[in-house]
Amino acid sequence: MIRYIIAGCLIFFTACKKDNGFTHSAGSPMSVDHFTPEQGGGGTSILITGSNFSTDTAAISVTINGHKLAIVGASATQVMAVIPSKCGAGNIVVKVGSDSTVSADIFNYVFTRKVTSLAGNGTAGFSNGQGSDAIFNFNGESWYRSKGIAADDNLNVYVADVGNHCIRKIDTAGNVSTFAGNPNAAGNADGQGLAAQFSLPYDIAVDAQGYLYITDPGNWNIRKIAPDGTAVVMGGASQEPWSVAVDPTTGFVYYSNFSNSGNVYRMDTDGSSTMVIQGLNKPAGMHFDKDGNLFIAIGDDHVIKRFEKNTWAATTIAGQTGTPGYVNGAGTDARFANPFGLTIDASSNIYIAGAGDGSASNADQSIRFIAGGSWVVSTYAGSGSAGYADAIGEAAAFSAPLGVAVDKNGVVYVLDKNNNRVRKIVSQ
Repeated sequence: MIRYIIAGCLIFFTACKKDNGFTHSAGSPMSVDHFTPEQGGGGTSILITGSNFSTDTAAISVTINGHKLAIVGASATQVMAVIPSKCGAGNIVVKVGSDSTVSADIFNYVFTRKVTSLAGNGTAGFSNGQGSDAIFNFNGESWYRSKGIAADDNLNVYVADVGNHCIRKIDTAGNVSTFAGNPNAAGNADGQGLAAQFSLPYDIAVDAQGYLYITDPGNWNIRKIAPDGTAVVMGGASQEPWSVAVDPTTGFVYYSNFSNSGNVYRMDTDGSSTMVIQGLNKPAGMHFDKDGNLFIAIGDDHVIKRFEKNTWAATTIAGQTGTPGYVNGAGTDARFANPFGLTIDASSNIYIAGAGDGSASNADQSIRFIAGGSWVVSTYAGSGSAGYADAIGEAAAFSAPLGVAVDKNGVVYVLDKNNNRVRKIVSQ
């Protein structure tokens, strides 16, 4: 492959000399016949071969999915360009003036997903501090199932630290502080910062104004926390609440119960609850897309379901009911094993945290990626084996990743239960 690319470059530069001063023939046909390499990540140099290009690099535009490639050089029949970061897979579009042509083949963009540890050091306990100086208690009891992790528009990350009965905040410098709740006292109290008390904070959702919404199954209520850390009870729950989500189109808060007859409820403005979906088999992580459609990981069915806005009509988009496993593929060809945490990015792609049983023996110890619309499932990071490793993609290791969040820049955060760490995944 390397020899082929080098040979192509030599041909390209030779062609440049022969075609010095070639002027594009406006209105005449253009073509992209082939390109090499056919895949790569950001920074990859690609040689595009075709016809009726131009030696004037300022007149040429090359794009993939609307993302511009930097032009290195050009001749009548070849263009050398550089793939931009995060452009994704797509056809290559070459434009010269008002003329354009599109490649028949797709350039396959290869993402590099780097997993690092943002905070925590593997020990269950409590300490504020930066990075590994901070300590969380995600697995002090084997039955803990907190998946609460969320990012606001200022890129702060909030974590439901169940064993410490509080909400922790991680700022952009990696400093961990106590945002609300008292790590030394479980309870049920409104108040600001340490004056507030939680019993079992399990999930977090954040709205566009930076308000947090917390499920506390220990107190059977939903809490709202203002940006200054003041917590108040929104209302009591009709079932023990485990998961929470905010509909961005209406601002309404919804919660669900993790049981074999779990329901989804809307929290009304008077603090009462209205059931909107009933009889789910352990509904876990849930999140709305930008259009107001609700997606839920159905833990004991091992599937991901979509509930249509307004009608709540259900469709299984990935996984097969009653068939657990760890298999990637399109839609119902994929397999999950007790999927738990779920979040959605601005492009409607879905991220799933596996190992919903909270154990290191679960078949899925990864973060999975479901492409928006096509519902093709792939592994984002991690694998089917539990462990601890900061690495690239499937070489990274988690142990019972329960919660997942994504910020406005596409950075993914993971609540890694048995490693008592918050992990960070940067995709380029």
